Amino acid sequence: MKSEALEKEILQGLVGRDPKYQEVLYKRFYSYGMSVCLRYTARREEALEILHDGFMAVFTHPEKYDPERPFPPWFRRALINLCINHYKKHQKDVVDTGLDYQVDSQDSSPGVLDELNYSDLIWAIQKLPDAYRTVFNLFAIEGFSHEEIAEMLGIQIGTSKSNLARARIKLREMLNPKNHEQGVFRYG
Repeated sequence: MKSEALEKEILQGLVGRDPKYQEVLYKRFYSYGMSVCLRYTARREEALEILHDGFMAVFTHPEKYDPERPFPPWFRRALINLCINHYKKHQKDVVDTGLDYQVDSQDSSPGVLDELNYSDLIWAIQKLPDAYRTVFNLFAIEGFSHEEIAEMLGIQIGTSKSNLARARIKLREMLNPKNHEQGVFRYG
């Protein structure tokens, strides 16, 4: 209840364009928002730019937020939409093959995630090509279907599936302890 009351107080301050409440919101949700944006961008600077755009949208149009719903999921969705728009705007030479490409993992060895920490995973996700990274995040992290992803990004469903499969392969290669020991990494 205390959190809900604080969010309502902050929202009232935002509607009144009070800089004090803008600062409170920024400090309270900076880390949360940055964690979302970092998953969708290759560089911290890009993530910060998108995050600031998200905060500016909240500050200039607080009426778009429905106070009957929790703020964090609404803010996350707004940031994801900004990340998708950023991806579309900066998309270069993305080939839409329209091919279904599924890979079934037959590897029964212990999972990479057993020894993985959050920063390693974010590092690896940021190293993925833009198309792979965006589809991976939308599917594996946010839980969207391939149909929804295809519609959001303006690609074929098969391309979404293919990009996800290729993202998983690249992540597996990057995070494989054998590759770390040998210094073998393949990006691109």
